[in-house]
Amino acid sequence: MTNSPLTPGLAAARLPAQAIAAGFSDHDPALQPHEAAVAADRCYFCYDAPCVTACPTGIDIPLFIRQIATDTAQAAAQTILSSNILGGMCARVCPTETLCEGACVREEAEGKPVEIGRLQRYATDRAMDMPQPFARAPETGKRVAVVGAGPAGLACAHRLAMHGHQVTVYEARPKPGGLNEFGIAAYKATEQFAAREVEWLLGIGGIRIQTDTALGRDIALDGLAADFDAVFLGVGLGAVNDPGLGAAHPALRDAVDFIAELRQTADLSALPVGRDVVVIGGGMTAVDAAVQSRLLGAENVTIVYRRAQDRMSASHHEQDHATASGVRIRTNATPVALHDTPAGPEIEFAYTQDGPQGLERLAETFRLRADQVLSAIGQRLSPLPWGLAQESGKIAVTGPGRTSRAGVWAGGDCTGAGEDLTVSAVAQGRDAAEDIHAYLMGADHG
Repeated sequence: MTNSPLTPGLAAARLPAQAIAAGFSDHDPALQPHEAAVAADRCYFCYDAPCVTACPTGIDIPLFIRQIATDTAQAAAQTILSSNILGGMCARVCPTETLCEGACVREEAEGKPVEIGRLQRYATDRAMDMPQPFARAPETGKRVAVVGAGPAGLACAHRLAMHGHQVTVYEARPKPGGLNEFGIAAYKATEQFAAREVEWLLGIGGIRIQTDTALGRDIALDGLAADFDAVFLGVGLGAVNDPGLGAAHPALRDAVDFIAELRQTADLSALPVGRDVVVIGGGMTAVDAAVQSRLLGAENVTIVYRRAQDRMSASHHEQDHATASGVRIRTNATPVALHDTPAGPEIEFAYTQDGPQGLERLAETFRLRADQVLSAIGQRLSPLPWGLAQESGKIAVTGPGRTSRAGVWAGGDCTGAGEDLTVSAVAQGRDAAEDIHAYLMGADHG
């Protein structure tokens, strides 16, 4: 599902370049030192902090906020990065309102949590300007292959390098970073932050990244298992779900591809976008695609989701951001067909309702003008010819990422434990690395 810049109804420079640049600037600017001090002062420094429990990487949040309050931001960064080596990106993209900030005692008492995410960014931004704070342990002579340079793979590689192992990371795309580089809204991570964070992470040494190398095409799992002492798979989800609209239509495109192209385009004013854009789906990808369409100059952008709005996986914060950006959200409707009319393409939807047998499609339909349709109905794992046990179409894992094959671990969205969150992928990569280290050093041969 791709389209070209010549697709009828699409046009570049729907807004002046200056307006587009302003729209894609940092949507949540960094705290200044005085602001950070004031924000840190609101923390109760709870002994049994619920915010820590709510963080998938278990960052000691009260400690790092206290360190900011005492004007030791570098120590705060060390606290954060010891648990989450991609803490800078997570500070930008985590749904903190449903994780740490959602559990904050201030949120419960006052409806306004401590700004944990922004404080985390304040600390980690300073670390990015400093040398790598983590040192490698003495060389172990062990070699580990990591497949996928996304959050799970990078977190795993860094922790293994800390333990003194040599790591080779194989990445199918031309650049490392995974969804941090290709899959999130550009205004959430400006000034090439994802690439700078990867470069900073590699400063520990002992990690080699080989791009344009895909599992199943350029390398095989059997070969990696034979050549390395252990293998970690952080391959993400390489395939997209079919929206069920039949044959390919020039107006139809995967939202994931749209966002990836946008993230890699040097001149956003040259990127074609529709006048009337419809996004199918209810998750973060749908919101990111819709908001960015508006920022590129689309006049009418509508998200259409098949269930009620409270069932959307995008957080309330993201939904509010979408509507504040001029995006309409329509619910209880599923796509039926794309039609060509003299006035341009239209997409037809059938109304839906939840019934005894699940989601039911009703007879009544409606149409929306749509010279660009972006499908964001989820991704799935590419076919797995690797002989690994599966769970709900993903790699089955037990404990800290152990697959059904000895010597092979997995983490992130490709596994049944994946939660489609950067922070969860980081936690799984980190924990798998610790288990791999124990296995390599003879502490555990399971």
